[in-house]
Amino acid sequence: MSDSSRDTAQGAGWGSAEPGAYKQLMPPHVRKVSWLNPRTLWAARNGVLASWFGDPTGRTRGRWVARRQSAGVPADKVFRREVPDRFSFMVIGDTGEGGESQYAAVPGFLKTGQGTEFAVITSDVIYPVGRADDYENKFFRPYRDYPAPIYAIPGNHDWYEDLGAFMRVFCADTPPPDPAPRPRPLGRAWWQALLWHRPRPADGQHLDEARKLRSDPGQQAEQPGPYWALDAGPVRLIGIDTGLLGTLDAEQGAWLREVSKGTRPKILITGSPLYVDGEHHPCPIDGGGTVDDIVRDPEHHYVAAIGGDIHNYQRYPVQVDGRTIQYIVSGGGGAFMHATHTIPRVSIGGVTERDFRCYPLRGDSLAFYSHLYARRLRLPRLGLSESEATAVIAERLGIEPGRAPGPDTRVTRRTRLVAGLLGAGGRPDRTSRVRLPVRKMYTQLFSPSSVTYTPPFFKSFLRLDVGAQEIRVRCFAATGNRPQELDPPVEDEVVIPLK
Repeated sequence: MSDSSRDTAQGAGWGSAEPGAYKQLMPPHVRKVSWLNPRTLWAARNGVLASWFGDPTGRTRGRWVARRQSAGVPADKVFRREVPDRFSFMVIGDTGEGGESQYAAVPGFLKTGQGTEFAVITSDVIYPVGRADDYENKFFRPYRDYPAPIYAIPGNHDWYEDLGAFMRVFCADTPPPDPAPRPRPLGRAWWQALLWHRPRPADGQHLDEARKLRSDPGQQAEQPGPYWALDAGPVRLIGIDTGLLGTLDAEQGAWLREVSKGTRPKILITGSPLYVDGEHHPCPIDGGGTVDDIVRDPEHHYVAAIGGDIHNYQRYPVQVDGRTIQYIVSGGGGAFMHATHTIPRVSIGGVTERDFRCYPLRGDSLAFYSHLYARRLRLPRLGLSESEATAVIAERLGIEPGRAPGPDTRVTRRTRLVAGLLGAGGRPDRTSRVRLPVRKMYTQLFSPSSVTYTPPFFKSFLRLDVGAQEIRVRCFAATGNRPQELDPPVEDEVVIPLK
């Protein structure tokens, strides 16, 4: 097994390494997503409009679900897949940016995914707005050689065109529901409808041609709707759709409570992680209660909750009533990398730094961003070596580093200044009123501008091996370099007992 980022800097992708062969998988001309382009931001405006004028996705989702049920989908939205007594499946999140960082994860995903029964995409299948014309190069082409079905739950970006393309691809070409009633003039709903981004009339004309890239019978997948429950072997996977703003409508909340009943072990798949960046986000349900209330209920027998949306890997083993629920972030499948160096020292839900895991390591994240902005701002002294970044993160957080820095590495005024400027986290008892807004601003504004076209990319995906007694969860890394392509390193591993 190859070195991971916890073993060596080379295992993290630093240093001179042979580039991977992922570019051979890419189409000749890739239209890259630029998150600094005003046209991209304007096309993705529906999230902002929903926060201003109210989130309409619950009503729209209800019409989609009704359309699926009229086509004969069971009301419980449970489907089954026959699998061997021991089987495996893949989880990958936030995939569809279509550039180097997405395709760099594909060779390792295909290698690690050999022999798996299916895969699940946790969020944001297509960037920037879930357009049907983008599915060819951002879904069908990169995963054309994955031989098994791929299921998905939508992320907020898939909702930016009211989920039409997602439903066509994953839900048997479901025809669009009847439009919502016309709102009263000049009210909040009227302004929202006036400004709302909608798909172009000609969008998706080439979708049938794109499907040919994944046309083998074994690749075909049809799911009951944007949220669903899948029974496979001893476990039930439950995928929920958190829409534009990371919440559940009342109808979906009632369904979640119902399908969560019973003694079968369950894994939640969600577009909005419940623990992330050292914080707890329980996910409210319209009408009362939260998703995490349902997950924590001992009568529901959840063993894990896996969420996308944040473009890295994190794991929080939370003790709940004498048992452990693994709360996992798995959104590192292809989009720009969200920083991990901005995560403060973890102390939440009984989880401490000793228990917490993330990828990339905070030091690698800080080194990545420091070099990125050193190049863009033409300030060479802004760049930190991976060893310097590791050392200053360990000092700021007061933690044992995931990988030891070099023996001669010193923390200097310059390294401390750079770490502070780039929003590096700190200890909870030392978090100032200034540092928290800086960290939030960094996550929201700076991370989307981190798109880069050279390794290391710090992408990741999961493989879950399921048996009668336990589930083994492994996080694999993809750096874009050839050594990690040939032998994807394991960045984290946990065994979850089922009995």
